[in-house]
Amino acid sequence: MISMLFAILFGCIAGTITGITPGIHINLVATLILASSPILATFVSPILIAIFIISMAITHTFTDFLPSCFLGAPDSDTVLSVLPGHRYLLAGKGYEAVFLTIIGSVLGLIITITSIPLMIPFLKSIYTLLRNYIGYILIAVVIFMILREKSKLWPFIIFLFSGTLGITVFNITILREPLLPMLSGMFGISTLFLSYKDNVKIPPQKITYPEIDRSTGIKSIGSSVIVGSIASFFPGISPAHAAIIATQIVRKLSTQGFLILVGSLNTVNMVVSMVTLYTIDKARNGTIVIMSKILESFNLDLLILLVGASLIAGLLATIITLKLSKVFSSLITKVNYQKLCITIIIIVTLVVAMLTGLIGLFVMIVSTLIGIIPAIKGISRNHLMGCLLLPVILYYIL
Repeated sequence: MISMLFAILFGCIAGTITGITPGIHINLVATLILASSPILATFVSPILIAIFIISMAITHTFTDFLPSCFLGAPDSDTVLSVLPGHRYLLAGKGYEAVFLTIIGSVLGLIITITSIPLMIPFLKSIYTLLRNYIGYILIAVVIFMILREKSKLWPFIIFLFSGTLGITVFNITILREPLLPMLSGMFGISTLFLSYKDNVKIPPQKITYPEIDRSTGIKSIGSSVIVGSIASFFPGISPAHAAIIATQIVRKLSTQGFLILVGSLNTVNMVVSMVTLYTIDKARNGTIVIMSKILESFNLDLLILLVGASLIAGLLATIITLKLSKVFSSLITKVNYQKLCITIIIIVTLVVAMLTGLIGLFVMIVSTLIGIIPAIKGISRNHLMGCLLLPVILYYIL
């Protein structure tokens, strides 16, 4: 029991580091663990390694909103939270934005765990029912997103631009970590560049707590658990995809509700991915795939153990993220934000260069240019998610 608690603690520490460090994803760390698992196996059991990995993953889903909110540097799971979080930051409420995502993560974690006994009997039938229609559902979502805009041409063009880039990037076989340069440029560096260009001033940050409308909370958490659970069954459907689908289903969702929704989806996805591994013997999440390779088998007892570890890690991650959010709120006003933007752009560029080489840098530049277009044309940045949606649509319908 003590060794398990230490595995959870060290997993939370690792998840905090990956969460607050732009460019370092849990999949990268989990891959390194898999590569060194023969050596690790001489010191610790595969079960302890699995507990470490899932604790790291759950903690990451809490802490990764800190850089996306305060620094404008997202990863693939938090790209849609950048703009709403930035609005809160510019209003002096960066802490409140992170607090909303934590509410989503905590409630999503608890509700999903309590729903597992209900999920298990129905997962196979739901998977069989929907798997042939996912591509068409996503097409309907894209059409609905475009039709909601006053101007239909530019949203369509941006979707095609980003989608074509996504297809190209995923077909560059020699490009490692393809999401890193594409999403860093499209959602991270483009945001930082616009902030630098507009000479954005960060006001003093207040430690305030939101008054959450009950109906908003129920809609956000309910839709995230339902859509996130269904999306977790299918390859290529990320929390970002699920967020787009959920926001089109839940009409007139406020910025507050959106942050709760996005916070919840990442955590829901991680937990349900464990359940899908148990029920249909398929891992739909990179971290869970790696964990399944380390474990010899995955039975109900192991699922219960890892779910328990997830709950403990979630409680620790809540405390860690709230503490760090106060630190970020204090430090962000003590630095020159323009210099900070340049510094983060340089850091992200160096990370992309080291992990993906010259091809990755070229992808990052192209994606940055595409990422700037919505701001210039005054339309939603959701259409940039074509970089992920179009490849998945083609995967399912071709």
